[in-house]
Amino acid sequence: MGQTRGRIFFFLPALILLATFVVYPVINTVWLSFQTPEGEFAFFKNYVRILSEPEIVDLRGFKRGFPYGALIHNIIWIVIHLPLTVMLGLILAVILRDVKGGAVIKSIIFLGMVTPMVVGGIILRFLFDGSVGILPSFLSLFGVAKRTLTAHPDTALFALILGSLWLWTPFSMVLYSAGLETIPDYVYEAAVIDGASPLRIFFMITVPLLKPVTGVVVTMTFLWVLKIFDIVYVATMGGPGGSSNVLALQMYMYAFREFNANAAAVVATFLMLIALVVSIPTFRALRGDES
Repeated sequence: MGQTRGRIFFFLPALILLATFVVYPVINTVWLSFQTPEGEFAFFKNYVRILSEPEIVDLRGFKRGFPYGALIHNIIWIVIHLPLTVMLGLILAVILRDVKGGAVIKSIIFLGMVTPMVVGGIILRFLFDGSVGILPSFLSLFGVAKRTLTAHPDTALFALILGSLWLWTPFSMVLYSAGLETIPDYVYEAAVIDGASPLRIFFMITVPLLKPVTGVVVTMTFLWVLKIFDIVYVATMGGPGGSSNVLALQMYMYAFREFNANAAAVVATFLMLIALVVSIPTFRALRGDES
């Protein structure tokens, strides 16, 4: 009995902090999302109204071009960024596994991961600048006119997605590098003896055995893109004309620019639900694979 009380007392500070800074804010946010600014309970009217606003989904954009709304921009970001991050991370991990000096190259690549996102956003502003940026200068060699890619509606979002690859691919590479170390050498040796080609070894051995790692990479990357805010805020502030706006930035706009806590709570709750829908089945599947 005394040991049980001691354990409870030991965990009590952590439980108090968790309840104060995690549980209560989550419950309060969900509660706010169902209320109007006047404090009236609105059921799902807030969700219908907020999630149908042009800042969230702008169906007119499919006729005139960007912006399409923050939700559509997040989806575009996920569709492009997620597969590229997974493939680049895996390819880099495999290539650099047995390369002399691979650890040094990995450390250089990992600089993108340890760079603060705010600093990364500032770097992207200069990287895509029409007068001093590296990418516009490189494209000009192929006859493409120099212009600031983040200052035009048709290229702003894609420029940020390209920059986010540099900032997040190191995460994928490191996880895959750790996963490769768990694959015994004799598996590859047996495949080579059987006459399997490097490409066949990659798709028939490496990729299947790294399935749990891929599940983690996909889930974490999805969640990272879903809540991406820093580089968008610093690089473009969602512009020009909302063409690079995303859900997390729109939540910030509702809360701290329009001082509409209820609308911000709707977006926050919506993001949380999407995160739960994606992450819970993924981790259940991973636990099933482990067992």
